[in-house]
Amino acid sequence: MDIKEQLTEEFSLRAQQVENTVRLIDEGNTIPFIARYRKELTGSLDDQILRELSERLAYLRGLQKRKEEVAASIGALEKMTPEIERALADAKTLAEVEDIYRPYKPKRKTRASVARERGLEPLALAIMEQNPGFDPLGAAAAYISEENGVPDAAGALAGAQDIIAEAISDNADCRRLLRQYLMKFGVVRAAGAQEDLGVYEMYREFSEPVARIAGHRVLAIDRGEREGFLKVSVEADEAACLGILLSRFVAGENPSSAVVRAAAEDGYRRLIFPSLEREIRAALTETATEQAIKVFGVNLRHLLTQPPVKNSVTLGLDPGYRTGCKLAVVDPTGKVLETGVIYPTLGSAGRMEEAKRVTRRMIQKHGVTTIAIGNGTASHESEVFIAGLLRELDCGAAYMVVSEAGASVYSASKLAADEFPDYDVSLRSAVSIARRLQDPLAELVKIDPKAIGVGQYQHDMPKARLDEALGGVVESCVNSVGVDLNTASFALLAHVAGVNSAVAKNIVAYREENGEFSERRQLLKVPKLGKKAFEQCAGFLRVPGGKNVLDNTSVHPESYGAAKKLLELCGYTLADVAAGGIGEMRERAAKLGLAALAEQTGVGEPTLRDIIEELLKPGRDPRDELPKPLLRTDVMSLEDLKEGMILDGTVRNVIDFGCFVDVGVHEDGLVHISELCKRYVKHPSEVVKVGDIVKVMVIGVDLGRGRLSLSIKRAQQGAPAS
Repeated sequence: MDIKEQLTEEFSLRAQQVENTVRLIDEGNTIPFIARYRKELTGSLDDQILRELSERLAYLRGLQKRKEEVAASIGALEKMTPEIERALADAKTLAEVEDIYRPYKPKRKTRASVARERGLEPLALAIMEQNPGFDPLGAAAAYISEENGVPDAAGALAGAQDIIAEAISDNADCRRLLRQYLMKFGVVRAAGAQEDLGVYEMYREFSEPVARIAGHRVLAIDRGEREGFLKVSVEADEAACLGILLSRFVAGENPSSAVVRAAAEDGYRRLIFPSLEREIRAALTETATEQAIKVFGVNLRHLLTQPPVKNSVTLGLDPGYRTGCKLAVVDPTGKVLETGVIYPTLGSAGRMEEAKRVTRRMIQKHGVTTIAIGNGTASHESEVFIAGLLRELDCGAAYMVVSEAGASVYSASKLAADEFPDYDVSLRSAVSIARRLQDPLAELVKIDPKAIGVGQYQHDMPKARLDEALGGVVESCVNSVGVDLNTASFALLAHVAGVNSAVAKNIVAYREENGEFSERRQLLKVPKLGKKAFEQCAGFLRVPGGKNVLDNTSVHPESYGAAKKLLELCGYTLADVAAGGIGEMRERAAKLGLAALAEQTGVGEPTLRDIIEELLKPGRDPRDELPKPLLRTDVMSLEDLKEGMILDGTVRNVIDFGCFVDVGVHEDGLVHISELCKRYVKHPSEVVKVGDIVKVMVIGVDLGRGRLSLSIKRAQQGAPAS
């Protein structure tokens, strides 16, 4: 099948959509640009579908290339047949292609290759014909040769059997059938490899069908095996598997068929099953990995697009014991106003009073309205301290415990050193925590996504694949929100479509040398930012307060003419847009007819709708429409919680078997998938996402292990905990 036809079928799209999308990708356009500004060509496909299509396109092209390489290799051996050509053409996966190539692939030294070197292949071929009158042992006597290393007839027969076993093992059709059988009926088993299994205790005697094993359990037993706690295997009904082989290779009952039967059994146990077991384990891991990466990507997307706490002077607090709690006050733009260190967690009354004095002065001097507390070591004690101080001050300020995952990684990075050369690592961390509350996206893009802490088994993922997937999520989030060209950091700019690290540095350098940008077209003066890069990035970069109000919208410069024509037709001007005086724009456009307006302005209807929305809200931030973060003024501990209590909480992480919710105690509580809602859900992400504000009921408190069990379902029902 033609690759474009296959994509059309797999994604259930129109042929023209796929044709246009593939062409746009091949022309070097970025996914965010295609998704936002080429809707007429793609049929308004969103960026997630476009990324999936792009990845599948790359796979299918790689598959086609491998088919051509295999065909060339087999052809060079003069072994190509119409059957092989047909099999290669029909192959749908790389595994099928490798099965076809297996018999012709150069092998390292094997028992069968040694037997061939000893001249025993003719004997093997004769035995495989399974003629009733053929005597294998008698025929083997003719191959006795001290020179070839064949001392007797039994040795010759054993060598021939090795050749037959390898030939059966290399049969692509049988491998395919056995693979299908094992995937359908095989069982994954895990057993403890030592007395103390720690976190792997539940896998001491574990078994689950290959077809049904959950991805997070695959990743767990993989890790347990790597760490030496578990022994893992795939098991299946050997008689049934041998039946698949014997039915295809053993004909009748005679001396030759007995040799072939023995060879098939040997080939299955020694060659085929171990190979397929590795394949199935690898396939399960790959599927589980892709699922984990997908979940991580969904969580990361929701975390990065959390609504910012705008226009707020924020105090960041990085908790600690011996080294103290680091403080950093930042203004609404993230500029550092003051830093300090306090010691409220050591139990000394004098240190506590000093900590109160310093923190009170900072809050009052700078008009702090929000406080961000890192959730690491000494977080609970710091939260108790801040809650008590806010009660004393009664200043209207509130606090939020913020995940500090990755803050230490950022603080010790070259980027942080360049940004804050005069601060030590711990103070940089306090600044990062404050900024995370003010603008999660702008701050978290500075950190390796793997260190942000919203995934599962992320450190076990293939680095290149994880980086590719998460990089796409970050790019998508940055471009969907838009970036202020005059305040964005190098780290944020580097994720804008069409802007690489070198160009991002050049934008910052140009800004520092020439002052703020007053219009988008100035980007063309930035070194290494050419016309193609400008085309890709311009629509995602904003210039608030610039010469042209359109530069503060996501209207692309290529559509400025259309936007002005649209305003004219609806009776408005750019000055009206800047003044916010086009409230009836939608109604006037609808009255004139979108189809007619699209024709008159020279753009498609999807682009026209986007332009209208952007003109109505220049400089808008899509995150402003989301529920605001849950700020607190008082603190609880795990000891304060009782079964049946209903609390408000924030979803911090979504995983395969549930989600973790922050209810204002030091430990996040687990809502198991069975406690999410009344109906069956295949994955928790169907009903909750990172950042959601939810009501939960406490259904279990384990003080010894510091564990909290919660239920969203029971909180909605108002049912008592059982």
